[in-house]
Amino acid sequence: MNNQHFLAVDIGNSWYKAIASDSGMINEYQIPNALALFDEEYYEKPYDDEDINFEENLIIEIKSHAIVDKREVYYIGKSAAKQRDVSLTAINNQKVDEDRTYILLFGLAAYHAVLVNQEETEINYHIDQLAASLPTTQYKEKKDLFKKRLIGTHTVIFHKVPGVEEPKEVTVKLHVHDVVIGAEGACAYLGLTRDQDTLGIRDDSIVKDSLKGVIIGDLGGDTVDFVGIKNNKPVASVEGEPFGINQFLDLIIQKVNKNELYRFDSRSELEEKLAKGQSEWYVEPFAGVKKDISKYIIPQLRAMAIKYLEYFDRVRSSSTEIKGAARYIAVGGAAKLAKKQIQQAAVKWAERGRPIQLFFPEDMEKLNVLGLMILAKMNQLKKDQVSAIDYETVKV
Repeated sequence: MNNQHFLAVDIGNSWYKAIASDSGMINEYQIPNALALFDEEYYEKPYDDEDINFEENLIIEIKSHAIVDKREVYYIGKSAAKQRDVSLTAINNQKVDEDRTYILLFGLAAYHAVLVNQEETEINYHIDQLAASLPTTQYKEKKDLFKKRLIGTHTVIFHKVPGVEEPKEVTVKLHVHDVVIGAEGACAYLGLTRDQDTLGIRDDSIVKDSLKGVIIGDLGGDTVDFVGIKNNKPVASVEGEPFGINQFLDLIIQKVNKNELYRFDSRSELEEKLAKGQSEWYVEPFAGVKKDISKYIIPQLRAMAIKYLEYFDRVRSSSTEIKGAARYIAVGGAAKLAKKQIQQAAVKWAERGRPIQLFFPEDMEKLNVLGLMILAKMNQLKKDQVSAIDYETVKV
C-alpha cells in the first residue's frame, strides 16, 4: 500500500473533514459545508494574486455522472461562506441525493490534487480508495447507490486560480477506482481503537469494555447518531435524530445580530470562535468596540448538552442489545465545543439517579475521518489479498 492514494472524507453537516494519503504522505483538510452560486458580474477582481488565499477563493465547475446540473459554477467552503446567497445544510438533508454532496466532496479532493501538483494546470489524480461517511439509516438504504455515483472519473475545473496565467483555470480529472462507505459512529469506533499504520488494535481497554457494551453518541451539525458496540462489533444503531449544534448556532447568530449589530458570515465563523475558548467570545461591530457574546453562547450550549444527554438516556434504555453498557463515548466537533456544559449537565443527571459517565476521547472531532482512513486501508488490503490469491491460482 506504500505507493497508493487514499482519501477519507467525513461528510458533516457543518464541516467536510478529509485526510489524504499519497504514498504515505498525509495531508488534512477541513472546509465548511457551504455552497454558493458564482456570478461573474459580481466577482471583485483583486489587484494582485498575492492578495488571494486560494483556500478562501475556491470557485469550481464540475462535470460528473453524479451531478444533475453540470453547467453551474460554485463557490465552495470558506469562499461560499462569505457570500450573501450562501446555502447551508437543512435538517434531514439526504446526502446521497443532493448535488451539494458531490460538488463539495469532489471539489475538496481536487483542491488536494492541485496542492500536490502545483506546477500543473491539467492534472490526472488517481484515488485507489475513497472512503466516505453517511448517517446510519442513509447508510443502510443508500450506501450502494452512493458508491456507484462516486466510482469513476469526475472533472473539476477551478476558476480564478491565483498564480496561474489567463484564463486562470486548472482542470483536475479525479479517477476514483474503488469506494468504501462507512456509517458515522461506527467509523469513530474504528478511529478510536485501531492504529493508523498497522491497522491493529491500539486501545485494549475500550475493546474489553465492548464485551459488556459501548455506546457512541456522535453529535454533529444537524443530527446525533448513536451506535452500540458489542464484542468489538456494531450491533445497534439509531437513525440520526434531527438534532445537532446548527440549530443552536443559528439562535446565537440571530441574537448577536439583533442585540449587538454584528453579522456572522456563517455558522463556521461562529464555530471557529467557539473553538478558541471563552476568552475569544466577543465581536467587534464597530472598530475598537468589543462586545462580550458569552451571554448568548453559554445558555445555548447548556440547552444542547441537556438534550444530548436525554438522547443518550433514551438509547441506552430502549436497546436490548446494549443494556448495561460499560462505557458511553462522546464523539463529534459539537460535543467537543460543549464538553464543559455536557459534564455539568451530567452532574445534575446523576443527582436525578440516572448517571451517565461520558468519556471524551482525544481528537473526538476527527475520529470519524480517522476511522474512514482505516476503512480505506483495510479495503485495499483485502483487495490486494484477493488479487494475490487469484495470481497464485493462475500461476498454479
